[in-house]
Amino acid sequence: MNATLSEKGQVTIPKALREAMGMISGSVLSFREIEGKLVVTKVLAIDPLKKWRGKGSIPKGESVDLYLTRIREGKVESLPIF
Repeated sequence: MNATLSEKGQVTIPKALREAMGMISGSVLSFREIEGKLVVTKVLAIDPLKKWRGKGSIPKGESVDLYLTRIREGKVESLPIF
């Protein structure tokens, strides 16, 4: 697909690509030059892990390191899924 650069340095991203990438008005894009090529990346506006931050809890008196070790060894009951 091709697009033409306007006098103002603007370009219209073809509709098929916008739809495939889930781009809507206001989507933020990152531009980089890599080995002579323009690379455009859609920036995630919402942190995909944000809704999970702060949901877990560590038993009182236990360090994070000890708790993670116990989880990895399978010595902790599975956590509830929200």
